[in-house]
Amino acid sequence: MSDETEVTPEDGEREVCMCFHVPLNKIAKYVRLHRPPLASELAHCYGAGTGCGWCIPFLTKIYDEVMAGEENPSISMSAEEYKARRAQYRKEKGLEE
Repeated sequence: MSDETEVTPEDGEREVCMCFHVPLNKIAKYVRLHRPPLASELAHCYGAGTGCGWCIPFLTKIYDEVMAGEENPSISMSAEEYKARRAQYRKEKGLEE
């Protein structure tokens, strides 16, 4: 999928950390307000990234984008594809769905 996807208002409500139901807009706001020195400190944002681990690369990308001044960070795949890939990841790791 292209990185040229249009960002819609619903994208902000899209869950990035599905284990703890943390949406993209909360993650971006946390980074803007707290300016954590490391992406791993996003765990302090409602536990993001501390469940199955699937979202960690996406959290890192969002962190990098916001720290670089990006106003509308996004995930460059559909919500359906994101969920399907997460389900496959969890299956491969032997985690319950």
